[in-house]
Amino acid sequence: MNEQNSSAAVESPAAATSPRWKPLGKIDRRVAGVLVEKAKTTPDQYPMTLNGLVTGSNQKSNRDPQMELEESDIIDSLDRLKVAGAVIEVQGSGRVPKYRHLLYEWLGVGKVELAVMAELLLRGAQTEGELRGRASRMEPIADLNALREILNSLRAKRLVIELTPPGRGQIISHGLYEAEELQRLKERLRAGGFEPSSAPVVSHGAMPAAAQSHAGAARAVPSANSPSASGQNTEKTAEELRSLRTELAELRRELETLVETMRRQEESISDLRSSLGG
Repeated sequence: MNEQNSSAAVESPAAATSPRWKPLGKIDRRVAGVLVEKAKTTPDQYPMTLNGLVTGSNQKSNRDPQMELEESDIIDSLDRLKVAGAVIEVQGSGRVPKYRHLLYEWLGVGKVELAVMAELLLRGAQTEGELRGRASRMEPIADLNALREILNSLRAKRLVIELTPPGRGQIISHGLYEAEELQRLKERLRAGGFEPSSAPVVSHGAMPAAAQSHAGAARAVPSANSPSASGQNTEKTAEELRSLRTELAELRRELETLVETMRRQEESISDLRSSLGG
């Protein structure tokens, strides 16, 4: 069953009124997020094999924190998620077991809400602007106002929490943290040791020279809040920073697309080998 058919089957008022979600550990959130992401972005590779889940969980792009999970870690996580009612095992066309999420029913959400939740599960706390850009690759979100309507709905379901006061640059996250982990996160934030928007790391070689050049330029530009900046110079510096950030964001999206294409090729080869008994 593909993502489109499964979503149409469960996106009903009845499903949305009886969520069954509960807090999840880091690995379980990663596995659940990967299942949703791949269902929406690569439906031909969904439901997912165990090999595909290992690769997707350890993917270097669009993941924070980065993980190096073993097959046994994923198996244990799938067992926990199946017991919780968030994932089921299905039999694909071949002999290899595959896995499908039940997060529409489990969380009690619709298609766009699930895309937003998936990004929060995959990357954790982030700003509204970052979240809109990342979730839009799975489901269209026109602008920040549209995102805020979705977030309001998710807040009402206690699926989204605010980590900083409302306003520009507000940091938000999902509500599926276990209590101790959420407390540590808030303490880090209060201590100023939290950076919500770390650049993605590409797993296939070093960052291209163009990206390094832009990153270096961004570091070389003085802060708009520098004591020596004032008047027109301050505005010019701020504009240069905004331009560089836009260019870096575009480069990051291109890098993520490249990594995703390579990952899909590797997963296809792995699935073929498994189906052939190799």
